Order: sequence, then C-alpha cells, then structure tokens
Amino acid sequence: MERLDGLVDRYLADLRVEAGLAGNTLEAYRRDLQKLQDFLAARAIRDPAGATRPVMSEFLAHLRRTNLSPASTARCMAALRGFFRFLCRERLVHENPLLNLKTPRPWARLPKVLSQAEVSKLLELPAETQPEGKRDAAMVELLYATGLRVSELVNLEVAHLNMGVGYVLASGKGAKQRVVPIGEVARQRLEAYLEQARSALVKGRPARHLFVTRRGGKLTRQGFWKALRARARRAGIAKPISPHMLRHSFATHLLDRGADLRSVQTMLGHARITTTQIYTHVERERLKRVHTNLFPRKQRRGAKTQR
Repeated sequence: MERLDGLVDRYLADLRVEAGLAGNTLEAYRRDLQKLQDFLAARAIRDPAGATRPVMSEFLAHLRRTNLSPASTARCMAALRGFFRFLCRERLVHENPLLNLKTPRPWARLPKVLSQAEVSKLLELPAETQPEGKRDAAMVELLYATGLRVSELVNLEVAHLNMGVGYVLASGKGAKQRVVPIGEVARQRLEAYLEQARSALVKGRPARHLFVTRRGGKLTRQGFWKALRARARRAGIAKPISPHMLRHSFATHLLDRGADLRSVQTMLGHARITTTQIYTHVERERLKRVHTNLFPRKQRRGAKTQR
C-alpha cells in the first residue's frame, strides 16, 4: 500500500484542483496532517490501514493535550475528516476511523476588536502627502468599511472596483466571489488615492492590482501589516493590531448598530452562519444594556424602597 506521505500529497493536490483552496490553507492542512503522520510514525504505522479507530481515538486525545487554539483545532479536524473521506473514496481504507468518533470540541474564543473610538483614531489621522501614505489610508478605510480578509484586500484589482455604484468584487476562500458595498467615506479615500497617488507609484508601468508599491508591484500582506502597525502607533493605539482585527471590528460594530447576522455573513463571505455567530456576543451585550436601561424594576441609586 502507498505510504502516508504520498497519500497526503495526492489529497492536497486533489483539494487544489477540485476545491480550489488557497495555497495558505493547503499548507496549513499539510502541517495538520503532518501531526498525524508523526503520531503514527512514532508507533511504526506507515500506511493508512493502521490508522484504526482506537489509534485515531488515541490521536484525538493527544490533540487535546497539545492545547491548540480553537481555530487550529477546528482546522486540524477538517483536514483529518477530509483526508479520510478521500481515502475511503479512493478505496484505500475500508472504513472511516473518524466516523461517529467523538472529537474534541474547541472552546469558543471571542474575537479581538477595536473600539469604535480606536477605529476613529486610526482612520482620522492627519492627511498624508506621500503616495504610500494615501495608499495606506485608503486601504485601512476600505478594510474597515468592507470587512475583507487581508488577502482579499491586497489581491483586489482595479477592475474589481465599481466607484459609480460603490462596491468591490472580492474573491474569497475557494475562489468564491462576492459583492461588498464600500460606503461613501471609503469611496472618497479611494478616489483620492487613484487620482493623486497610484499613478505616482505605478509610473506608467502596467499594473492590474489596485494597491501597489513604489515599484508598481502588488503590495504584500506583510507590507500592509507593517503599514497598519505604523498607523496604529501614530494614532496612539497601544494594543497589538492586525488586519483581521479590523475585520472583526467591522462585523462587531455592524451588529452593535443593529445589522442582522445574515447580512454580516454575506459581507464577510462566511460559508456557514455558525462561523458568523461568534459575533453574537455583541447581541448579548446589547440585550444586557437594554435590560439595564429599560427594565422598570431596575434599582435606582438613592431611590427609596416602596412597601
């Protein structure tokens, strides 16, 4: 029988072609499946037939002891389930050892967000004069206005932007596209960047990407992260900040203002509503505020008890 490492390569190639998963996701899956390979190798198991139900139960217990983050645990389980479904489909194993096997349930961790006051500080810095500054200001404004993933932001092309209607066409996980409105303030920042800065960066060179470097190439995720942290320092925001924190803030602040969960799910590009439900802590906090402010039996400071 074919060795596990070769089968992992075949599985990932199948995901790349059939599911269109992004390179970063495939590499994360490879690391997750390497955990299984290392576990089996330590027990001298070299082929999938040896990954029996008792062995996989032991592996899941091993995963629990490693204290993976909730997101890492969920992704690892997705990689394992997909891998064994692939092996069953290819008739390389007779049964799926994970079927009906109790899997570790990750604890829910609330997303880290910026307050609305912190976002205002970040977005309302003094106007930039350098082309890179105008670009960064437009990117931060657009990221908060749309909730895009940072990979979606840096991969935007000029053709994906409709300034007249006011939306961007984002390409998310699995190459799925969605239309996201950008709002008036972000549209104005983008117009300023396009009219005053992008041409100075491109210098007449052909460039299809919306956000470019001084050499005319696409700005990388790492390049934007560095620019975002610099802006946060200028804004006096002491907490560590990341592009994904702005995505979380976008969703949280929308729900806090009364948006419905389905609309937020669509704009974020989540395939399942359960993924978006992590933000419902906002709803719970709002219900607590409503109860505190409006419930007729709330205790008033200094009020006398009625008999």
